[in-house]
Formats: sequence, C-alpha cells, structure tokens
Amino acid sequence: MKTISFSYRLGLSTVYQIIIEVCYAIIKIVMPEVMLVPTEQKWKEIASEFWTCWNFPNCLGAIDGKHVTIQAPPNSGSQYFCYKKTFSIVLLALVDAHYNFIAVDVGSFGKNSDGSIMAHSKLGKALDQNKLNVPPKEALPGTTNDVPYVIVGDEAFPLKTYLLRPYPGKQLDCNEKRVYNYRLCRARRVMENAFGLLSQKFRIYNRRMQAKPENADASTTEVISL
Repeated sequence: MKTISFSYRLGLSTVYQIIIEVCYAIIKIVMPEVMLVPTEQKWKEIASEFWTCWNFPNCLGAIDGKHVTIQAPPNSGSQYFCYKKTFSIVLLALVDAHYNFIAVDVGSFGKNSDGSIMAHSKLGKALDQNKLNVPPKEALPGTTNDVPYVIVGDEAFPLKTYLLRPYPGKQLDCNEKRVYNYRLCRARRVMENAFGLLSQKFRIYNRRMQAKPENADASTTEVISL
C-alpha cells in the first residue's frame, strides 16, 4: 500500500479504503459470474478430465485448505493461531483437473482443522444436502459397478459418500490399497499445485498480510476470482 500511496500521491488511509472497496466490489459483481455453481453436465466434464489426466474415475475435484498468514488480530486469543506457529485464516478450495477453482471458503480460524472447516462451510453443507447438481451414480470405466461421484482430499478430511481420503499408513501389505492411495494422491496433487501456482502468481501469499481478518478475507477472495 505504501508503494501505491507514493505512486499516486495519495494518503495511506485513502489507499487502504480504496483497496477494501475494490475488493468487495469484485466479490459482489465479478465472482458470481466467474465462479458459478456447476451444472450436472459440467460436473461430468470435470470427472471426464480427471479420468483422462489423472486416471481417477468419477472425481468431481480435489479439496484442501491453505493457511494464509496474517498479523495477530487484537483480542483474538488463540483463535487464529495455527499449527505452523503463525496467525492465519484458512482458504478452503475445490479445484478441477486443470487447477481451476470451482468453489472457495475463506476466513475460518487458523486453529480449525480442514475437516471441521468443511463441515461448517456452505460447500460442505450443500454437499451433505445434495444441492450442487451432483450427477447420480455411474459405472466405473470398464465395469458395471455403479459408484457415486466424489471429491478427493487428504487425511484431514472425514470419509463420506461424496468424499474419499487415503488409507492410513503405507499399506505395504495390500497391493490394492497401495494402488488406490497412489491414484488418489495423484488426483489430489492438483490441489497442491493450484495453491503453488496461486502463491507464485500473487506474491502476497508469501508474506504476512497486514490487515484485519475481515479485510484479509476480502483480499483473498478477490485474488481467487481474478
């Protein structure tokens, strides 16, 4: 903000207010246009891309959370203090096979686990209540076994009918479980890559945000929607 302030010869507080207003305007106007709820046909296209690119069938996306470091909010106690020994808000995101963000939830306390954040998010509630146009069960490629469409996550997420996680441990004694873990990890890796691309493109994710949590939420959501 200091750089913008010097460049345009504006006061720091003026620049701060302009940035906040722009972030909220982008969220209100642009985000509904660029991050629509997928239709049933769109979900099937995403699943087809996961099978083609990552050899994981009936997959609607990969989900994970990213801790966005912020300055310690006043009088917040340990709510924003995460396991990385920093204060953070959590960016929970679902991406497709080509690293495109399908849905995001921004602003949860850093101390919360990914599974807990998802359970209380609009995305998690919509999946539980089947309100996201998810296609009905479909047979796996080359079989007649009908299985539901799912999203994939790591060990931090609970096992559900619409969410798969890896078997715990290395599973060296069971080849089927080992292959399953490998395939799931390969599909879930797109989420890690998406966060890596996001941090590389927008370098603000590589440093501490000097903003209140509510303004950091807006800034993070604005970057995702661009």
